[in-house]
Amino acid sequence: MRDQNLWYKNAIIYQIYPRSFYDSNGDGYGDFNGIIQKLDYLTTLGVDCIWLMPMYKSPLKDDGYDISDFCSVYEPFGTVEDLRRLFAEVHQRGMRVITDLVLNHCSDQHFWFQEARKDRNSKYRDYFVWNDTDKKFPETRIIFVDSQESNWTWDAVAGQYYWHRFYPSQPDLNYDNPEVREAMKNVMRYWLDMGIDGFRADAVPYLFEREGTINENLPETHAYLKELRKMMDTEYPGTVMLCEANQWPEDVREYFGDGDEFQLGFHFPLMPRIFMSIGKQDAGSLVKIMQATPEIPENCQWCTFLRNHDELTLEMVTEEDRQWMWNFYAPDPAMRMNLGIRRRLYPLLENDRAKIGLAYSLMFTIPGSPVLYYGDEIGMGDDITQFDRNGVRTPMQWDDSQNGGFSDADTTYLPVITDSVYGYRHVNVQKQEKDGASNLNWLRNLIRIRKSSPALGYGGISWITTGDRVPVLVYKRATADDCVIVFHNLTGDPQEISVDLTQGSYQDLIVPSIRYEGGAGKTVKLAPRQFLWLRKE
Repeated sequence: MRDQNLWYKNAIIYQIYPRSFYDSNGDGYGDFNGIIQKLDYLTTLGVDCIWLMPMYKSPLKDDGYDISDFCSVYEPFGTVEDLRRLFAEVHQRGMRVITDLVLNHCSDQHFWFQEARKDRNSKYRDYFVWNDTDKKFPETRIIFVDSQESNWTWDAVAGQYYWHRFYPSQPDLNYDNPEVREAMKNVMRYWLDMGIDGFRADAVPYLFEREGTINENLPETHAYLKELRKMMDTEYPGTVMLCEANQWPEDVREYFGDGDEFQLGFHFPLMPRIFMSIGKQDAGSLVKIMQATPEIPENCQWCTFLRNHDELTLEMVTEEDRQWMWNFYAPDPAMRMNLGIRRRLYPLLENDRAKIGLAYSLMFTIPGSPVLYYGDEIGMGDDITQFDRNGVRTPMQWDDSQNGGFSDADTTYLPVITDSVYGYRHVNVQKQEKDGASNLNWLRNLIRIRKSSPALGYGGISWITTGDRVPVLVYKRATADDCVIVFHNLTGDPQEISVDLTQGSYQDLIVPSIRYEGGAGKTVKLAPRQFLWLRKE
């Protein structure tokens, strides 16, 4: 029997933006009680763990990632008691819940920063990073290249510049101060005491600063993160940390430590290569990045994903590939943002179930715990007329009533999508529940099939097709007692491929009535953009 504390190694994680999910009280904002009302929907989808985006008190200069009180909640979402009840309801259904933890910075409206500005002698002055000029740390890159020219901002009240890796409204915390390190541990304890199962830790590579470095992935950062993990293991066994580090695999590998840092880490470089493989009809770049991905400790796991609340980031690709992705997937400059693309899954892949199937199959069958973004299961669209990242954060479309069933308010915090392809009258949960072939039911079935195979959840991977050009991608996932051979025809044409299959019979997991016989040099025929999951019987 598998260790229950390793539940995360084969979990389907579902990302919820609380403002967008369901409004229970008619004020135009999604809320905690609204999420509670939709939990049964998530259990039928096959979700094991919910990831709640920031629910903290915030002026919302960065959609809640600018926190003005780490131990209070944003009032339109409800009360702390409502949130406590949400956690309990999640657990009653056999699911788990993790929340965003923003370690790197707080809001400039936070009490700490307001006190730091006013008085150089305040203890809170040392909670942040100050300097008399904006020339310090010149080697450090700017993350929001579209809107920021410097990582320093002058504060007239303080009479100094302060350091920030994101927006000026998000001053970085000073982790060289032991009081800050302990304060953030206490924030974690507050929420863990409430019963959550862990954190998705935001923007962790940037916690410390050192002269002469790029101020990312520093040894001091890893040392502090190990302290957090030790505290969680000791005081809250079975809880997890998920690492958001948009870095190359060898750098993210360091965040797993020796199994004593993060248990989970997003595989950022894989994600754009899934889209490149489908667009170029060639998985060569995907195979190479996976072959360059180091082994990780046995108690750790990658998280795979296709889309999320941010832009589809292209930081971890070459300049040539970035230009190709922009030209192919974001021909309208309004679709682009920073070094990425602000579009949802279905519009990116032209609402084409075959291409979308390839994307999900790759995510579900490459090692990792899949993370789904709310609304992608029904094929929601995006609204690039909205500011910044709001275009992919529009209200969930539940039915064809007012505001897509999200809210009965006259005005919602963002307008629901109404266009003729992705609008709520055409794309909604209620309509798709009744259609066995809908996006929703198709994905439910795919999740159910994946969960039926230990190999797809826990198995190692071996590449059967490799090379500079890989139009048909084949690999094996295997545990001691389960083996699945996975095929992807990435092209728009029928393909035949000869593979050596171990003697025996193989069942098609997608169409169980179909079987293949093993043997050397077996020819497998694939329709255009078809994927196969063949399980050895």
